[in-house]
Amino acid sequence: MAEITAAMVKELREKTGAGMMDCKKALTEADGNMERAMEVLRERGLASAAKKAGRVAAEGLVESYIHGGGRIGVLVEVNCETDFVAKNDDFRTFVKDIAMHIAAANPLYVRREEVLTEVVEKEREILRAQTLNEGRPENIVDKIVDGRIDKFFKENCLMEQMFVKDPDKSIETLLKEKIATIGENISIRRFARFVVGEGIEKQESNFVEEVMAQVRQ
Repeated sequence: MAEITAAMVKELREKTGAGMMDCKKALTEADGNMERAMEVLRERGLASAAKKAGRVAAEGLVESYIHGGGRIGVLVEVNCETDFVAKNDDFRTFVKDIAMHIAAANPLYVRREEVLTEVVEKEREILRAQTLNEGRPENIVDKIVDGRIDKFFKENCLMEQMFVKDPDKSIETLLKEKIATIGENISIRRFARFVVGEGIEKQESNFVEEVMAQVRQ
């Protein structure tokens, strides 16, 4: 198995515009062969999806998802390029899936670029203190903290979360696949999630399991 280096991933990303993780997976599947990796991305529609990402998406849909008899509610806005696609059943199903995922996974942001610098720095400060309290050597603390910050983004940013109905793919990958299928740029713009009694001390329940149980019905 060929070693997949950061430089290879960067080169493939520059050639195709696909995401870093998608490029790494394609290179791994292609055993390091750049041309084959490009073919893999094209076969999955990820390269073409990246090219569509710069196009204006001002149409779309605001969808709601209500769970547990009104205990959790989500509103999400997903944009596309044309009103025709906004009325497409495939697009509408995608938006409903995103709303359901938000209800289950409780992201705080759409993407990591939205997280305020002061929030990241505060989290880094806390994680650094935790890491030092674990007795980790000073010379590797920053590297460990960087990894935990990356985990913070993956847990709290919608685009980096793993899709609850298919944990093998992220929301970002799901979105790119939908762009490739529909043929228009699609953008998850914003969302709001409401929980009855939020902020009031009460017994916690596993919302992911509850939502997924309902999806399986």
